[in-house]
Amino acid sequence: MSLTRDFTPYDSRRTASGHVSSGAPVRRSFPKSWGAEHVGENSVLFRLWAPDIERLRLRIAGRNREMLPAGQGWFTLTVEGVEPGTPYQFVMPDGKAFADPASRAQDGGVDGHSMIVDPAFYRWNMPAWKGHAWEEAVIYEMHIGTFTSEGTFRAAASRLADLADLGFTVIQLMPVSEFPGDRGWGYDSALPYAPHHTYGSPDDMKAFVDAAHRVGLSVMLDVVYNHFGPAGNLIVSNIPSFFDPQFITPWGPSINFAQPAVRAFFIENALYWLEEFNLDGLRIDAVDEILDETSEKHILVELAERVHSETTGRRRHLVMEDHRAILRNPERGGTPDAFVAGWNNDAYHAAHVIATGEAVGHAGPFAAQPVAKLAACLAHGGMPSQDDDEQDARSDADAGGSSPLTSYIHFLQNHDHVGNRAHGERLISLSEPGLLDVMTSMLLLSPQVPMMFMGEEYGEVQPFAFFAEYEGDIAMTTWANRLIEAEKFGGLPEGVTEPWQLDNPNAPEAFEKSKLRWERRDTAEGSAAYGKIRDLIGKRREHVVPGLSGMPHSVGRVLASAPETIAIDWQLSDRLVQLRANLSASEVEAPGISGFVIHRVPETVVADGTGPLVMPATSLLAAISRH
Repeated sequence: MSLTRDFTPYDSRRTASGHVSSGAPVRRSFPKSWGAEHVGENSVLFRLWAPDIERLRLRIAGRNREMLPAGQGWFTLTVEGVEPGTPYQFVMPDGKAFADPASRAQDGGVDGHSMIVDPAFYRWNMPAWKGHAWEEAVIYEMHIGTFTSEGTFRAAASRLADLADLGFTVIQLMPVSEFPGDRGWGYDSALPYAPHHTYGSPDDMKAFVDAAHRVGLSVMLDVVYNHFGPAGNLIVSNIPSFFDPQFITPWGPSINFAQPAVRAFFIENALYWLEEFNLDGLRIDAVDEILDETSEKHILVELAERVHSETTGRRRHLVMEDHRAILRNPERGGTPDAFVAGWNNDAYHAAHVIATGEAVGHAGPFAAQPVAKLAACLAHGGMPSQDDDEQDARSDADAGGSSPLTSYIHFLQNHDHVGNRAHGERLISLSEPGLLDVMTSMLLLSPQVPMMFMGEEYGEVQPFAFFAEYEGDIAMTTWANRLIEAEKFGGLPEGVTEPWQLDNPNAPEAFEKSKLRWERRDTAEGSAAYGKIRDLIGKRREHVVPGLSGMPHSVGRVLASAPETIAIDWQLSDRLVQLRANLSASEVEAPGISGFVIHRVPETVVADGTGPLVMPATSLLAAISRH
């Protein structure tokens, strides 16, 4: 870890324009309410909120020091002569030592010592970076541990130029904060401020972000604010007031967002990643399980306000896992632009049923008329819900047209929908190649923001499994849950009725087999897939993106066409985008086009004039008409 005695105090309310210079390297830090913060050269202030106890000590430099009550449940202590790299822990009245919940780095994982980090040591080399406008976003979802054989930030950074060359503009990292063990997806975090020890140091992560900016890539981070993991969760046992037992999530007691200190912990976590690590945005996981029923302003609304008011001067994007009306509800302080986008699972499920024929679990409601449902998602964003309770929870955009199409992130694969399958199969192993080409073309040429899962760009066939490193009862429960999740994601293979008939997610093999096999990219099949993706993203950048800025919300029109055919016209700000796709195994007639063709699958598809099109089986045409 790169550590130094240098420290430059940082005012979190200063605008980001304060960081932009003529090109000289800059330093960044974010002063947190929780944990260890430099207050002078080698002088560190330690703070912990623990209202359930009357005494707290700090263990540092081989001795225990009594911390001082500071009111409202806080304990503080300032220690002089503390060098970067110094290990420390907090000590409960019963002598039990535990890591700082806001630790910046851990020595030996969640059960080890927290370490003093000089956050301002790293010299940022891209001070003038402003990020991408959201309309330019083409997202690449990445898991650091399996993206390369090494599984580190430094190794991943070496491949960023290739992704930029393909045309991706945003890297979305799956969660990187410290979780139990050496292997995991990251959604069971125990220490939300510390990069996972196997991925590298905080400075390694900063170097990754710097490298991404250098080649023109924005970096967003997936964060989890609705629960902690089932193991290594030091807050549960040491700070019970952090949780509200009245509300239960699938992962245990809900977090008590009514407590100001708890709200600060998570809001500052968002600001910390954005400011100290110079990230371009956050994707917030499982927003439906972030329960904040008693606050006047929902925690996520307040978080968004703080982010937008305190990180001005450059683009910062907040994304939610799906659209939730509460985040736009003015009665809870919400605004339409608090979050720029959400994942569109409706579009995914409809597309998956079409591509694979699987209509079980989460995809069950899309078994009937999946093509019509996908067309509705492409034209309007979503579909009207027939369930009043469901409609209350989902975005008002589900009724069609009240949100811009760029507020929907579309995808054919992601970590959940691949990794929760019984065997982690990717779509390339489940769908016919020609149909997959058509679906991928629709993904990348529609106005919605597209996202691809790592390896998809060259047709990776290696599975991506669910993996973890638990022991004892938690390990067995995790294995048993694989059966439940598989039923929801693609269904169980024939003859599988027991968890042990599926791979053990705690075994090292589950992690190792999930690593990308980059050698496939250099095969004939891999090179062909790679070239197609570069071509499609290039066409999107040239023909679709320029019309997305300033476009009206209601831009899509579904045209009458044959069953299993999608015909949509999108009226963007200065151009008409036309899509015609035959998803059937038979030749059909489709509405004609008025613009010039920018893409066709297969290459032999013909468009003559503006009359009806004769579309061969499994085919697509995309056209543009400027005005």
